[in-house]
Amino acid sequence: MTENVYVVQPILNEAKDDELHSEAIALIESAGAAYAGTMKVRIREINPATFLGEGKVEELRERIEGLDLTVLLFNGTLSPSQTVNLSEALGGVKVIDRTTLILDIFALRAQSSEGKLQVELAQLKYMYPRLKGKGSALSRLGGGIGTRGPGETQLETDRRHIRTRIRSLEEKLEKTELRRGLLTQRRQKDGVRSIALVGYTNTGKSTLLNALTGADVLVKDALFATLDPTSRAFTIDDMKFLLTDTVGFLQDLPHHLIDAFKSTLESALHCDLALIVCDACGDYQTQLTTTLATLQDMQFSSPYLIVMNKCDLLAEEARLPHDCVMISAKTGMGLVELKRRIFQELQSRYVRANLFVPYAQSAKYAALRSLVSEKSVNYTEQGTELEVIIPAEHAAKFQAFLK
Repeated sequence: MTENVYVVQPILNEAKDDELHSEAIALIESAGAAYAGTMKVRIREINPATFLGEGKVEELRERIEGLDLTVLLFNGTLSPSQTVNLSEALGGVKVIDRTTLILDIFALRAQSSEGKLQVELAQLKYMYPRLKGKGSALSRLGGGIGTRGPGETQLETDRRHIRTRIRSLEEKLEKTELRRGLLTQRRQKDGVRSIALVGYTNTGKSTLLNALTGADVLVKDALFATLDPTSRAFTIDDMKFLLTDTVGFLQDLPHHLIDAFKSTLESALHCDLALIVCDACGDYQTQLTTTLATLQDMQFSSPYLIVMNKCDLLAEEARLPHDCVMISAKTGMGLVELKRRIFQELQSRYVRANLFVPYAQSAKYAALRSLVSEKSVNYTEQGTELEVIIPAEHAAKFQAFLK
């Protein structure tokens, strides 16, 4: 049965809150529920007990009375006590906040074992402080939105058990991260350049992955349709690339959610180049600002290109960021130019060279070998002839071997 969700939208910043409200409706639909209406509340002073003042709580109770709703979404962050108090003041209706809804969608989307571990870790870390003080009153009874993931039994166990489970999940994810790091090193040694697709959720990153690589990754018009990173290989002028699609960002995405997926994101973001994908028909300035701020929090330092997608739907007078690449992943518009820019960005940072290594100097070359990608090797009577690709910053170290 489809759940009906009513939204309480606190107004703290008019322009930003309108965007957050639109996102809330999209989040509800992504969770498989139905949007049942909104009450916007201008916040002048936060009530420590229920966030909303007594008069607004009473007005809200009257508004939802008689509605066939199953969940009330507070489109912000509530403390544990505020969640319980607001639910009791509204006659026991299930109250969730924005983070709970996002976590629920994450649980719905996670497919890989690692993704499920990351979601469970994020949910337990979020629920952990909410298990104190109120006891069973914080139990999430019934099914539906806000109850997917690790499950009722785990969330109601004692705090010591949850701490132990969190440590166990973190250790499992650390081992997975180590394995991924080894695979990344192997790809780098084989001369495969990594490109990460990053940006706001639902901007067409998966569609772009399919367009560039010929893959058939699920494309869905929903927030967080991609949760588990997906990688596919492709080439441009004989240069090999590995393109990775990552989980999308969102305004006010809680830090602990980013932290939970940090191991997955970091492997993709330790890349040779990032493509920051924005929806040219949407609020691309907010998308770009949110993405850059999130990347900065993760100490991201790789070069990037700004890719404005869905440009086939743009009005001619639209203003876009300087030096961005305008494309339509759906129609193929601009993809040739995007490939040219990718190749240009990465080619400038690598040198293709022919080397000759006398056998007497094999040990010297062996000490440097991990820095290069060997394209061909030919053994002669005097030494070894090699065609290699060298990172530009290390080219001088091979001067003695240049043919």
